[in-house]
Amino acid sequence: MKFSDYKYERPIYEEVKKEFISIIDNINNSCTYEEQKENIKNLNILRNNVETMSTLSSIRHSINTLDEFYEKEREYWDEYSPLYEELNSLFYKSVINSKFKENIAQDFGKQFIDIADYSLKSFSSEIIKDLQEENKLCSKYTKLLATAKIDFEGEERNLSGMGKFMSSTDRDVRIKASNAYYNFFEENEDKFDDIFDQLVKIRTTIAKKLNFDSFVELGYIRMMRTDYNAKMVKNFRSQVLKYIVPVASKLYKRQEERLGLDKLTYVDEGFEFLSGNATPKGSSEYIMESGKKMYSELSKETKEFFDFMMENELMDLVTKKGKAAGGYCTYIPNYKAPFIFSNFNQTSDDIDVLTHEAGHAFQLYMSTWIDMPEINFPTFESCEIHSMSMEFITWPWMDLFFKEDTEKYKFIHLGSAIKFIPYGIVVDEFQHYIYENPNMTKEERKNIWRELEKKYLPHKNYEGCDFLEKGTWWFKQGHIFKNPFYYIDYTLAQICSLQFWKKIREDKENGWKDYLDICKVGGTKSFLEIVKIGNLISPFEDGCVESVIGTIENWLDNVDDKSL
Repeated sequence: MKFSDYKYERPIYEEVKKEFISIIDNINNSCTYEEQKENIKNLNILRNNVETMSTLSSIRHSINTLDEFYEKEREYWDEYSPLYEELNSLFYKSVINSKFKENIAQDFGKQFIDIADYSLKSFSSEIIKDLQEENKLCSKYTKLLATAKIDFEGEERNLSGMGKFMSSTDRDVRIKASNAYYNFFEENEDKFDDIFDQLVKIRTTIAKKLNFDSFVELGYIRMMRTDYNAKMVKNFRSQVLKYIVPVASKLYKRQEERLGLDKLTYVDEGFEFLSGNATPKGSSEYIMESGKKMYSELSKETKEFFDFMMENELMDLVTKKGKAAGGYCTYIPNYKAPFIFSNFNQTSDDIDVLTHEAGHAFQLYMSTWIDMPEINFPTFESCEIHSMSMEFITWPWMDLFFKEDTEKYKFIHLGSAIKFIPYGIVVDEFQHYIYENPNMTKEERKNIWRELEKKYLPHKNYEGCDFLEKGTWWFKQGHIFKNPFYYIDYTLAQICSLQFWKKIREDKENGWKDYLDICKVGGTKSFLEIVKIGNLISPFEDGCVESVIGTIENWLDNVDDKSL
């Protein structure tokens, strides 16, 4: 069935609640595990239906934020999702208190039990109104980004549409495009500040009501970090500062020399070569056809997966008026269908979407045997291993998309992975500061951001832009607003994906087998368990970063980037 034929019908909360509570009673009163398992199955049918409707509403709203019907549905879900979460908490209590808890763990995994436990710790009926307010503020942020109407080169463009101009070969165009892009954020500075300030305060209120000292601990629990903590993350940040920041700084210096600049500034960071960045050599249709060829040749599993995605129109990739910014992959449980959303903008990002989001979607496709909604996806840092690793696993097919720019793309792709990690660390450490000190002023927050940039991104030069110099780059980083503490996940996964890059080069067959294995388990395992299944070194282990950075630096050093 094609995505356009998927039927959306708003659930009637009172009816769902009545049925939900009835099934919960059956679960609690089950005399045998077989009986309890059957009741859990019935509940999952109900829960997956609610999840399907919520997801369909969300996808269709993001495809067209101007659609009044789905705008109203978003408002419904903002208000009612905490109420559905309250119902789920009844299920989690049944699981945690079940006399058949060991059987449940055996069938659904210890990770599911831990998720149920963490879900109870992060929820109380007392915070429903606060959660509704948090949802509304997040939607307000998304809507604010979508209001961007930037007149540039004789056309009205959204934020995504400015991407190709900000990486133009003409520096004057880059400067004008960057000015126009960041001018939108400067004009709305008070709005971004106010939304974030309210979010910090509401999250701190929620944490206090749940008896946490600050939102930091609650943030980790919300992210379902069942087998690592803030101290272990801090150790990883130290490894990045010691081993990766110097390599990243060297890459920025090479970029500066390549471009013949006296000083690399923020308008140049996204521009890598005087001859232009690597770009896809074809239309959106050509990219999709090449993607089909790539996945058909990679493996029988990926062929079957990509054919399914294309035949059922489970990708909406081209940017258009009213479309929400960014890209994502989600899952529609009733149809056992992944869905990929993005905004093609004629840059290499279009190919990264086709590999990155497809990595998420492929994992979901390999995990359709899982009916428990909490464990379709693994936790976020594990999810991103699938997506980021797929970016590297598909390297042998990059010539299909980039033709003469292939080597240029590979150099930048690997280099960007290294450059990204310190930025991800800045986002993470920034959030620790913010939520440990929720009463900071707006200016203090910006100062903290700028200080962290100087520590982990010493190359940063905002010459000509006082707005960014005062520490406002993070306004455009949606995760900081909508998904607190979801960012270190990308850096942890990036280190794991770089291990896959090394692994596939050394032993393609076993490297692919390890990748397939971590996809098949879905979310039934914790992060460190998935790392083990993939035969990877844990990022928290001393020596992890050091074990891979030497090989990468050597590969990068052997590229004559000035000739590309």
